[in-house]
Amino acid sequence: MRAMILAAGYGTRLWPLTEDRTKPAIPFLGRPLVGYVAEYLARYGFKEVVVNLHHRPESVREALGDGSRFGVRLFYVEEKEILGTSGALDNARHLLEDDTFIVVNGKIVTDINLEEALATHRRTGALATLVLLPNPKRERFSIVHTEDGLVTGFGGMPTPHEASDNAGDVIDEKDVTDKNVTEDADVPLMFTGIQLLEPRIFSYIPRGVFSHSTTDVYPQAIKQGERIAAHVARGMWHELSTIERYLEISLALMAEEGRDCEIGEGSVVSADSQVSEAILWENVRVDEGARLRRVILGDGVHVKAGEVFENAALVRAELVAGVEPPEKALPGEVRGTNFVVPLP
Repeated sequence: MRAMILAAGYGTRLWPLTEDRTKPAIPFLGRPLVGYVAEYLARYGFKEVVVNLHHRPESVREALGDGSRFGVRLFYVEEKEILGTSGALDNARHLLEDDTFIVVNGKIVTDINLEEALATHRRTGALATLVLLPNPKRERFSIVHTEDGLVTGFGGMPTPHEASDNAGDVIDEKDVTDKNVTEDADVPLMFTGIQLLEPRIFSYIPRGVFSHSTTDVYPQAIKQGERIAAHVARGMWHELSTIERYLEISLALMAEEGRDCEIGEGSVVSADSQVSEAILWENVRVDEGARLRRVILGDGVHVKAGEVFENAALVRAELVAGVEPPEKALPGEVRGTNFVVPLP
C-alpha cells in the first residue's frame, strides 16, 4: 500500500517562517515536519510515499531527499496550480490507483494507531475511511456527522457559545480515552486529516481542476450510496497551522523529553546569553548578554549582544524585504537586522 502526504499548501498563517519554504518543510524537533510525517507512516509499513508540491517545491525536495533517512521511498508530484485536497489526488492518480492507499495531511503531529484505522476500513468495506477524533473542548474544527459508524455529512464549526475561548488545536489522549466521551452524542467529531481510500474514489474526483474532498467528493459519493466509514481514534494529535501552535506544540513535546530548547545545525549560542523555551533553526547566532524566551529564530538570524526578545518569531529582515505579507499573516516589524513578529 502506498501513502500520500499533502504538502502543497502555502502556510500563510506561518509566515514569515514560510517565506522561503513550504509549511511541511519547516523544522520540527530535529527534522522537517514532513519528515516526521514520513517516519510516522513508515512505522506502520507504508514505505512508498507520494508527496505533492506547489509552494517552494525545492524546499521539500531538499528537506526529504529520496526519503531514505526517514525510512521511505518518495515519489514527488508537482502542481503548477494549487489543486486542493482531492485535486491533489487526481494529479497523482497514476501512482495511487492500483490499491488501497492512505492520505495524511503534511502539517499534523500524531500517534494515532493506523493499524486500527486500517482494520476499520477493511471490516466495513468502505470506499473511504476518515479518521476522526472527539472534540470535547469544542475547538474550532469542522464537525463531521456520523451515524452507525458511517459519515453522513460535514457541518460548520462548533457554535460560538460552545467553542473554547483559546481556539486551540491540541487533542490529547487524556481528552478522549474515556469511553463515555467517544460515545457522547453531544461531543462533536472532527476530521484529523488522515483517510484511507479505495481506488474507486477517483470516479468521484473531478479531473484536472481544483477540488476538496469534504466539499466536492465525499458528499457526492454519499449521495450515490457509497459507504464512508468513520474511525473514531484515540491518541495525541496536533495541527501546526500557525506560529503560535508551532511554538506551543514544539515546547510541549520538548518538555516531555526534559528540555526546552531546540538548536539547529550550525547555530552558536553564547554562554553569557540567556535562552529558554526557544527553537533555533540553522546557522543562528546569539551573542553575549542576549535574553531570549519563548522564541522561534529562523535560519541565519543574528541576535546581537544585549538584545531581548520574548514571545516572538524572528527571521532575517532581508528575507522579507519588499514582500507583501499574506492576508492571514501576523503583523511584524524590522528591528535591526531582523524581522520580528510578536505572538499574541
